[in-house]
Amino acid sequence: MGREHIWLLIVSIYLVKTCATFSTPAEETSTIPSNSTDWLVDYSDIKTKFSLRTAEEPDDDTCYLVPGQLDTISQCQFNTDVKTFVIIHGWTVTGLFESWVSKLVVALYEREPAANVIVVDWLNRAQQHYPTSAAYTKLVGQDVAKFINWIETGLNYPWEKIHLLGYSLGAHVAGIAGFLSNNKVYRITGLDPAGPGFEHADAQSTLSPDDANFVDVLHTNTRGSPGRSIGIQKPVGHVDIYPNGGTFQPGCDLQSTIKMIATSGFYYMDQIVKCSHERSIHLFIDSLVNEEQQSLAYRCSSKETFNQGLCLSCRKNRCTKMGYDVQKVRSRRSATMYLKTREAMPYKVFHYQVKVHFFNDRNATFKDEPLKVSLIGVLDKKEDISLVLPVMHTNTTVSFLLTSDVDIGELREVKLQWEKDSVFSFSNWWSQQQFKIRRLRIKSGETQAKVVFTAKDGEFAHLVRGGEYVSFMRSKEDHANRKQERLHRLKMNGSLFKRSAE
Repeated sequence: MGREHIWLLIVSIYLVKTCATFSTPAEETSTIPSNSTDWLVDYSDIKTKFSLRTAEEPDDDTCYLVPGQLDTISQCQFNTDVKTFVIIHGWTVTGLFESWVSKLVVALYEREPAANVIVVDWLNRAQQHYPTSAAYTKLVGQDVAKFINWIETGLNYPWEKIHLLGYSLGAHVAGIAGFLSNNKVYRITGLDPAGPGFEHADAQSTLSPDDANFVDVLHTNTRGSPGRSIGIQKPVGHVDIYPNGGTFQPGCDLQSTIKMIATSGFYYMDQIVKCSHERSIHLFIDSLVNEEQQSLAYRCSSKETFNQGLCLSCRKNRCTKMGYDVQKVRSRRSATMYLKTREAMPYKVFHYQVKVHFFNDRNATFKDEPLKVSLIGVLDKKEDISLVLPVMHTNTTVSFLLTSDVDIGELREVKLQWEKDSVFSFSNWWSQQQFKIRRLRIKSGETQAKVVFTAKDGEFAHLVRGGEYVSFMRSKEDHANRKQERLHRLKMNGSLFKRSAE
């Protein structure tokens, strides 16, 4: 076992042992207040700091807003006419702000140059033993609620302009603050809310849909059993998005991390644990700075169903942009959504559902078969997309999901190749393994276009195990049908316009 595997094992055991239960801080105990709101105007016990960062100095805490001291509003040049973003960090080992904080500040100012961007500093409480820091979320949540209440009542600042962004434990701080404040803030964004100690906690102790007018959540590190995963697994917002299934993120594998450590030093070894967890922040930053490359997420019942390509519908608000421009819907039930991403910014990929029917002269079944697919469009092409089909069976239609990090434009041609299984099989000696395919049906998630492709040569394409690529061209019949549909829509739009004019 290599050193990196031993290190990962040690970290995992540590997290399991320390995150299993909570211990309330001996020096400070707290329950969430109820009934009376008098405590909201008592600022004497606030230990949390509120720094108004600037676009010019996003790394530095140059000015603090102090609840109860109105002169700090003018000193820090807090603008009461614009939006306010409140960033709340999570657990920290070093006791220092992590590099993502300033990156998020910069991205928020890039999208909203006139906004107020406030960084909540609870580092002293956040650098304790994990269960202790987790228990402190209630106290920090109370401090943030007092701060919100102060700017709302003292400055007559509208709650509709307040957006809390909480990462890990900070997401639960945001939820508690939203629950306790006099008026619900407009929006809370939970960036991979912490899982240990919160998976089975009551709604008052965690982020929940009741904490703001709109709560959206990104889940990026939910591997492990419930309550033991670094990120919370259950939906806790109005919209809960699980990029790449929410369990593990591209580029966060051990090999990639070790390569980063080799070039950057052991200072970054914590990224083995944090990479997928922190990806939630960078996905949100991506949505702020790459407006022209917005990732789409799709409502689906499970990641398994999504991976079959069965959930790429945008009808009735079933898809939305991920991150800052997420569709702001309120409903009693959480909208659980999925998408795929790249391993680096910009994270956007294009989603395709492929449906294929396998024919054969005799019954044949193969499991976990490797395929390669190439997509050729009018703008570009994406070649050799690898996938593994769980099952290939005679006279069966299979649906699967493909993604491309290249915008290929309107599809023109699709190629399939059935790779040779590395496992030795005597059956290959006696007969050639193949299926016949008449057509492919492909749906684009981003454009919602549905296209039929037929075999390029003859009625059927012969997909041979270990053979060459077989090609499918966009159906001429499909072209004609699409043209008729467009003409029909134009006629309908024309008649509707005529009626409205009358």
